[in-house]
Amino acid sequence: MFKTISDPDDCEVRSVIRFLNAKNVKPAEIHRQLVEIYGENVMTNGMARKWVRQFNDGRTNVHDEARSGRPSVDNDGLVAKVNEKIRENSRFTIRMLCDEFPQISKTVLHEIVTNRLNYRKLCSRWVPKMLTDVQKTKRLGSALTFLTRYCEEGNEFLNKIVTGDETWVCHVAPESKQ
Repeated sequence: MFKTISDPDDCEVRSVIRFLNAKNVKPAEIHRQLVEIYGENVMTNGMARKWVRQFNDGRTNVHDEARSGRPSVDNDGLVAKVNEKIRENSRFTIRMLCDEFPQISKTVLHEIVTNRLNYRKLCSRWVPKMLTDVQKTKRLGSALTFLTRYCEEGNEFLNKIVTGDETWVCHVAPESKQ
């Protein structure tokens, strides 16, 4: 029994097809060997035959050919502009951003805000997911203060600490709609 390889790259499978085809192995046998090594979902028999045909016709490249498609509008300049608009108004919505950037779809703007800029919605305000270096330094300072007080006061200090579930966000003075 062979060791199976899970989740192979397409070019890897095509390279195996090209190699076995060069050794004059029949397409049905090539597909059987592919299934034996890579599993049932590797490639259909018809697709393996198609690749054998293409290699017999002189194709040598195992990679996908470049295809035309819609160009991505998600670039660093746009991300910087979106970030600037968010910094101007922390109470923004995706719909408000759509008004500012009418040429960009809601889906792309949402992707930029959540994935590229790492913001998340919290109490009707977008905040960064990651702590800044300043916030990390403040946390470290607080932890050292707690350790120092624990060394001085012992277990009595621990009884004074109140804990609870918390979410760390940027400190922003709350804006009132009133």
